[in-house]
Amino acid sequence: MSERRLFLDRGIGETRGVVTLDGRPERLLLRRDDDEPRLAAGARLIARVASVEAAIATAFLDLGGGLEAILPFKPDARPVRGAAVEIEIRTEPRDGKLAVARQLVEGQGPPRLLSPAPDIAEDLRHFARDAGIVEGRPARDVADEAESEALETIHPLPGGGTLAIEPTRALTAIDVDLGERKSADAKRAARQANLAALSESARLLRLKGLGGLVIVDLVGRGHDGNALMAAARLAFGPDNPGVAIGPVGRFGTMELSIPRRTRPLLERLRRADGALADRALAQRLIRRIQAEAEAQPGGHLAAVCAPDVAAAAKPLARLLADRIGARFTITPDPARPRERFDVGRA
Repeated sequence: MSERRLFLDRGIGETRGVVTLDGRPERLLLRRDDDEPRLAAGARLIARVASVEAAIATAFLDLGGGLEAILPFKPDARPVRGAAVEIEIRTEPRDGKLAVARQLVEGQGPPRLLSPAPDIAEDLRHFARDAGIVEGRPARDVADEAESEALETIHPLPGGGTLAIEPTRALTAIDVDLGERKSADAKRAARQANLAALSESARLLRLKGLGGLVIVDLVGRGHDGNALMAAARLAFGPDNPGVAIGPVGRFGTMELSIPRRTRPLLERLRRADGALADRALAQRLIRRIQAEAEAQPGGHLAAVCAPDVAAAAKPLARLLADRIGARFTITPDPARPRERFDVGRA
């Protein structure tokens, strides 16, 4: 029987929650102190209907402060332009896409936040209600491991072979590679790799926060469609309601549609060019300084990093100083690679 455990890392400037499945990261929840609360999944607001596009059954909502969301509607429930509606954010915004809301009831008054989204601890309990939540250093280590795995593109499969997960603007492509998986029966090896790939794909898509249309390029030929369909239903069951799974096609691919709910982690942790974002590196730097401060109580620490990372770390450094005291310095070094920084006793 599968076991899920919960971890909560209350860091400087951000909180990370991790769900592990049989000891491996399954979900990584990330919330930063400066995130816009009106765009978080689960937030409830009063919004104003700014426009109605009947041709696509979608209304555009004004959330106030220049923020927008879209509201899909059924033909018999068309909203009225200018009306106030009470909504809940169902899907967070992602690159080039607005947040998606659902209407609860008619609203009154100007656009405003009624109640924030559940905090990460509450979200974690939703995935394993009977599990306790582990905090402190063990939670930080698990969160670091989850973040590292979420950033990878190629992942090993149990028993051999690899899985490559690459999101695009339109869909997420998954490629299964047999690699050096050993078996005297090539068809059996391909079948085992595909079954393992479906299970791992489900876990990794949840970890990365990816949804929408997913295409899995299976390995081999002559697939056992019924076995693969049953395996996919089991693997993606935790993502219901809303999962749709298509049969294996003539080209050896399986199509799935998975509900989107949160912003993909890669959009938060990486820049458009694929490099780690300054904020993500700044969070790593601050965690490193904090760990060194805990290991060397009372000592003064000096950190050296790239200028962009130092700039992104400034507001976080003030928060850290409030917690451990102003006993560290962060020095920008133009010659330093972005992803390398040193922390030691001054």
